[in-house]
Amino acid sequence: MGQLNAGIVPVTAFQQNCTILFDMDDRQGVVVDPGGDVDKVLAALKDNAIDAGAIWITHGHIDHAGGAMELKEALGIEIIGPHEADRPLLANLENQAKLYGVTDPVRNCVPDRFLSEGETVSFGQHTFEVFHCPGHAPGHVVYYNRAAKFAHVGDVLFRGSVGRTDLPGGDHAALIASIKDKLLPLGDDVGFICGHGPGGRFGEERRTNPFLI
Repeated sequence: MGQLNAGIVPVTAFQQNCTILFDMDDRQGVVVDPGGDVDKVLAALKDNAIDAGAIWITHGHIDHAGGAMELKEALGIEIIGPHEADRPLLANLENQAKLYGVTDPVRNCVPDRFLSEGETVSFGQHTFEVFHCPGHAPGHVVYYNRAAKFAHVGDVLFRGSVGRTDLPGGDHAALIASIKDKLLPLGDDVGFICGHGPGGRFGEERRTNPFLI
């Protein structure tokens, strides 16, 4: 099994971290949260000779799923995730675009498969556990690779902050519970990539994040 690696392609005016997870040896991978600027994502895949076998979605907000259908059609691959509780958000992406004044092409998203707590998803020999972590969005999921001690947390947790909960379906108490009960117990040495800005390690957030102390 080759080394698990990740590349980030910042997309849209939201500067969302569209993430390409891939194996360093066989160059197989997946695209996590293609929120838009699909041409940039396709160029990154081509320039790095990465064969993306699926699209993984963390949650149903426009900046994370707005380009998923376009990328699905361009590559002929499936959209996997998030939890079914975000189905209404994904069916409303075009209206989200109007609400936020997004002029780039956005299409409502229909995943090929929703995910539940305790399931796993994989590419090649890299397996990720699925954690349902509501609070920022009702159907938000986190992808965790135990072997690499790595998590893609979407908008649940940020360096020094947490996901906003003032959007439809947001629940601050549920968000904090998701972080404290599901993510932090995985270990202080777990590294993470989040939906915006720099990533970090769970231990640093447990010790210093003002929302968690």
